[in-house]
Amino acid sequence: MTFEKTLQSVVAVRSSVPDDAFTAGTLGNQREGSGIVIRDNGLVLTIGYLITEAEEVWLTRHDGKVVPAHPLSYDQETGFGLVQALGALDLPAVELGKASAVQVGDEAILADGRGDFVETTIVARQEFAGYWEYLLEDAIFTSPAHQSWGGAALIGLDGSLLGVGSLRLQMARGEEVSDINMIVPIDLLPPILDDLVSRGRVNKPARPWLGAFSAESNGEVIVMSVSEGGPAARAGLKQGDIISDVRDGEVEGLSDFYRKLWASGPAGAEVPMRVVRDGRETWLRIKTADRDSFLKKPQLQ
Repeated sequence: MTFEKTLQSVVAVRSSVPDDAFTAGTLGNQREGSGIVIRDNGLVLTIGYLITEAEEVWLTRHDGKVVPAHPLSYDQETGFGLVQALGALDLPAVELGKASAVQVGDEAILADGRGDFVETTIVARQEFAGYWEYLLEDAIFTSPAHQSWGGAALIGLDGSLLGVGSLRLQMARGEEVSDINMIVPIDLLPPILDDLVSRGRVNKPARPWLGAFSAESNGEVIVMSVSEGGPAARAGLKQGDIISDVRDGEVEGLSDFYRKLWASGPAGAEVPMRVVRDGRETWLRIKTADRDSFLKKPQLQ
């Protein structure tokens, strides 16, 4: 399949989320992006934040045909989401490529569900730590950026799917600052795909979750905010706190913080943390949770 044919199998994704959903305040009630048909039965891969807690999902082909869909799953670790078309999409499945073979300098296509695409270049492959307790070991970064990046398809020149668009960021090159897209590599999907389809989640213990949004500044992990009603908020973690230790280990940046947190046990484990607040140190014990337990579950339409 050439990339021109692959473009036809990238569809627009629109979802509606109830007002009382846990993520409504941060991600909104109406979400729009893209998805990619990966099975001939209408299974569509997208980026998970578009469909989490959705009560309605609609898929739109390039010719305007609209098909309702059911949100199947959202994998918190990779960021992938799956939806199943509830009507005939009549679009061929896209072949999954090998993101591991992609190198800096390679050219690709980043396409959205409206049929718009940009010819882009792989400008970096490196670790990415997101403020929402998210870490990719080997994210793909592309430039120029696509303005409709959420769920967009990174397509190799051979037509295979290399990854799914997640974010738009900025990268500095000397005095020049350019927009780039962060892409979740497709290689993360095959090991978990069957679980996501059949079970709705990966068959392993959930990671411990705090409900803290954090950033790194000069090697320090600083809390920007906490989710209302989440484990961090209940334990008294506050905006502006600096997280300096997890258990008996000093925190050395955001990625290191996540790894220490996730190594502390499954969701539900109690994690001691040393924080610096207004120049004073204090210890907090945070009883972690499974993030999914705070989210509304998909209802079959």
